[in-house]
Amino acid sequence: MDTLSRLETTVKLRLGADAGSSYVAQLHARGLPVMARKLGEEAVETVVAALSGDRAELVGEAADVLFHLTVLLAEKGVPLAEVMAELDRREGTSGLDEKAARQPETQDKAATGAHNGD
Repeated sequence: MDTLSRLETTVKLRLGADAGSSYVAQLHARGLPVMARKLGEEAVETVVAALSGDRAELVGEAADVLFHLTVLLAEKGVPLAEVMAELDRREGTSGLDEKAARQPETQDKAATGAHNGD
């Protein structure tokens, strides 16, 4: 079992734990918006660390992003295996080609006033 799989297992167990004994349980008790905001904060901190040039800080912040993403996915019932399958599906496809394939969907959303943040 790899590190992310072990993390996923631990997070799933702790979602139902007492909030006084588990950070994951505290996040769960505070709800999805708090979990999502925390992931966003960690992502921004990762960008800042990348731009600062401090390798150790970048590694630490990247670990925080992976942790909080794992928590959010577990809260939503999305297994890491499903995310990995999506990455496998995309493997060997140019990022430009993959984005172009999504473009009609993006244009449709723009026409209706919706957007996906791309």
